[in-house]
Amino acid sequence: MSASIGHIALIVRDPTRTAELLAGVLGAQVVADQPDDEGCLQTFAKFGGVWFVLRQGEGPPMRNGDHIAFEVSHDELRHFAGMLATSDVEHFMAREDSALYFMDYDNHVFELDAGGSIDDAFRGLLRA
Repeated sequence: MSASIGHIALIVRDPTRTAELLAGVLGAQVVADQPDDEGCLQTFAKFGGVWFVLRQGEGPPMRNGDHIAFEVSHDELRHFAGMLATSDVEHFMAREDSALYFMDYDNHVFELDAGGSIDDAFRGLLRA
């Protein structure tokens, strides 16, 4: 079976605000607010080839180890770090400045990773 991620849905208090964060910091493409079949507000944002469905509701009550990671170049990492430095969004560098973590307004964690891909790390260990 050939599979790929179709979208990632996140429950957020304010879909428009979260979409603006993803657009402002990451340059995500945003599609205006749309109500779903149940009338809940949702906004769509696309970054790194992945659609995010930002649906209105209560996000997770606290952070845990869950996060969404994107592979980026070192130049892109520095660019995104500069964008975050001018925002009010919690963020920090990790792994000898090869990873940048930031949090949205609802306890979702995003990672921008310039340390190499997991595919590269496991090359030769995976069976075809």
